[in-house]
Amino acid sequence: MLKRPIQLARAITRRDFLKHATAAGSIAAVPTILTSCATIPRVPRPDPGSRITLGFIGTGNRGISLMKSFLKDERVQVVAVCDVNRRSAGYWSNAVGGRAEAVRIANLQYGRERRSGKFAGVDDYIDYRQLLDRTDIDAVVIATPDHWHALHVVGSARAGKDIYSEKPLSLTVREGRIMSDTVRDSGRIFQTGSQQRSDKRFRHACELVRNGYIGELQTVRCGLPGGADDISKQGDRTTPEPVPEGFDYDFWLGPAPEAPYVPARSHVNWRWVFDHSGGQMTDWGGHHPDIAQWGMGTEHTGPVEIRNATAQYSDHPIYNTAVEFSFEAVYKNGVTLLISSEQRQGVTFIGSEGWVRVDRDSIDADPKSLLDVEIGEDEIRLYRSEHHQRNFIDCVYSREETIAPIETGHRSITLAHLGNIAMKLGRDLKWNPKKEKFVRDREADSYLHRPYRGPWMLDGLPPGGRSLTEQPEPAQVT
Repeated sequence: MLKRPIQLARAITRRDFLKHATAAGSIAAVPTILTSCATIPRVPRPDPGSRITLGFIGTGNRGISLMKSFLKDERVQVVAVCDVNRRSAGYWSNAVGGRAEAVRIANLQYGRERRSGKFAGVDDYIDYRQLLDRTDIDAVVIATPDHWHALHVVGSARAGKDIYSEKPLSLTVREGRIMSDTVRDSGRIFQTGSQQRSDKRFRHACELVRNGYIGELQTVRCGLPGGADDISKQGDRTTPEPVPEGFDYDFWLGPAPEAPYVPARSHVNWRWVFDHSGGQMTDWGGHHPDIAQWGMGTEHTGPVEIRNATAQYSDHPIYNTAVEFSFEAVYKNGVTLLISSEQRQGVTFIGSEGWVRVDRDSIDADPKSLLDVEIGEDEIRLYRSEHHQRNFIDCVYSREETIAPIETGHRSITLAHLGNIAMKLGRDLKWNPKKEKFVRDREADSYLHRPYRGPWMLDGLPPGGRSLTEQPEPAQVT
């Protein structure tokens, strides 16, 4: 059964200080986002006895991994996949991916289930808009490079589809705001792929903090990986080559700047290129910093200052994101969040009376007795999910909010975007989390969005914008 957060009134104690500290950020209005769908369909709640039909946009390593997870849910029927690559190696550890591989996996699964011969097979597409035009698809799973997320999410919401989209949510802060507002206005169900929220260790750590068991929260430390690993095993292929047959490279670039095809850039290692992503900062920005915000109770706001940002950038001929980095995000209540590749990976909450530390393998605390605490019915109990993908399907049926809704995903990845901007500029920045703008700093504001390569466009983005590949100019203070 889907469980909702429980926050019951009780007498104020030392555990209450964080409970009332969350400041909800306002959502600025943006122009209506236009796609091929002129209006937003209002899709009724699915029949509990029917299967949810899924389409997949992006079937590389993560897309196929998610497909395998959703295929285990008896309430789901995969009916279509979309990818600009037909089939090739060059994904995680040079594994095979692409739309033909995804079709093969799905058909194999359903072939085992349907010996009657009535199963018609899974359809495949190159252009995601053709998939979205299908009225028989209830929801989509998006696992494309970051520079495509905004167009895919906005188009899906406008087409009336519920959406599971991988982290990091967006390529830029202003994309994220448009995405969140569009999903909100469409009434669609959305799950961000920040799956650590569906892990009981992370939830327990955050509940301990939110209920004041470590005293007054003072500092949070997030350790993220550094480097730019050659995940695809093709990072040495940096000289332009002919585009492989079956790969629509121009479509893959989409709104990103034009660039010659080199195997080192595409399929997996794109995350080390600012035109497509933000390096380890954003690749992990939807994980540990997201948990930090959950524990701090700042899921709908953000810091007011970014301080002491430092970075060392890759010297690879294609990769240009930070391989070592560190910055401090300071919140209005005085709590400092340190995000760094120099810290031990995971999240450590440090309070006036103890600490709790959690990662994907373990949870630890001081005093140790905190590990045995059972959160009471009259305390803050956070949203409970035992399985991230199943939680999404639960909510498609119930129309309840997921454990990682889009506004939460937007606010979490904004931390990473702010860090990347501060590191590029090499100076401290003041941030207004309500307006989602820097304070009297036009130069910093120019990095909040990036220009789109035509003919692609996202209505609502202001003109101009700068990519982090561009060198910064002296700050213009207004």
